[in-house]
Amino acid sequence: MKYHDIIPLKDGRTCILRNGTEEDRQASLDHFILTHGQTDYLLSYPDEIQMTAEEQGQYLREKTESENEVEILAFVDGVLVGTAGLDALGKQEKLRHRCEFGLCVDQAYWGLGIGTALLHACIRCARQAGYRQIELQVVDDNEPAIRMYQKAGFKEYGRNPMAFLSRHSGYQTLILMRLSLDCPPSGQTAGTS
Repeated sequence: MKYHDIIPLKDGRTCILRNGTEEDRQASLDHFILTHGQTDYLLSYPDEIQMTAEEQGQYLREKTESENEVEILAFVDGVLVGTAGLDALGKQEKLRHRCEFGLCVDQAYWGLGIGTALLHACIRCARQAGYRQIELQVVDDNEPAIRMYQKAGFKEYGRNPMAFLSRHSGYQTLILMRLSLDCPPSGQTAGTS
């Protein structure tokens, strides 16, 4: 899916939100590695990331060409500072109404509204793609993220108390959250900015 928007940040700067392209492959991979080293809330550690820049470029191209998946990149002053995306949970008819959301923002840019902007951009894309439910998982002590998701309307539907085994803190509980979408009638789409 294609997406483009420019949003104001809390510090007065602007942020460009757009779908990733193959030209963003190295910056996107570098951002992925950076953010996975900044927090213990994400799935993998930097030393576990095996993807190459070429593979990352292909991933971004596939998301841009997809009708129902997206990877949105956030740029401030020309620097990639955040990413968020939607992935279909499956192609089977019984799963086509569901997608999964993921997000990471460079810690140096936390608190500026970038995460919230990426979240709402993905919600708009999910509606455009015809999804009826967005799902996510969040570590239970990541309180700022939980508040952001709750403010956007996500509701908790379960917990997995031994979901992650952190190198640093032992077991981490994942909260399972979902957002039910009011999709437009068939044949109509919600536009992107």
